[in-house]
Amino acid sequence: MDVKRSEPHVASATPARESKTRRFFSFIQELKEELRKVSWTTKEELTFATKAVIGSIFVLGLSIYVVDLFIKGILDFISLAVRYMFG
Repeated sequence: MDVKRSEPHVASATPARESKTRRFFSFIQELKEELRKVSWTTKEELTFATKAVIGSIFVLGLSIYVVDLFIKGILDFISLAVRYMFG
């Protein structure tokens, strides 16, 4: 009894390019679906956050400037004292 074993059916080989294209479009479709799930900020929230960031940058920059002036003043005073003491 000869039993003929049939090989499993293998789908015809698709070119790698078609497979990559199919994966790319699948990725784009999944990306669109995920972007629909995102909760976007409102215009008011975005405006407030932008103003808060700009304001905090201004305050931080101003405070660094003041501290820098203070340190410069101290160093100038030390330099003047050293010159006065040692000529």
